Amino acid sequence: MIPIQNLLHRIRWDEAFGKGDFEIGYEDHIRNETLRVPFRKLQFEEGNAFSFQVESDTGEILTITFHRVREVYRNGLRIWHRPG
Repeated sequence: MIPIQNLLHRIRWDEAFGKGDFEIGYEDHIRNETLRVPFRKLQFEEGNAFSFQVESDTGEILTITFHRVREVYRNGLRIWHRPG
């Protein structure tokens, strides 16, 4: 299985692969469920190998660690998931 950081880098930097509608499903500890957010809402800090930020529905900026990512979708189809 490809590490999530590698897949996210590929989506960001591989122009051919990155053409598509991507969503990330991450584990939300408050709601105790997996939330899906559009990839375009993710913000990556240069040099940060542990997390990214995403804007919530209420406008709050949340920091999500990579190990909380459970699924990645491309054009509605799941292309990656974390076992377990």
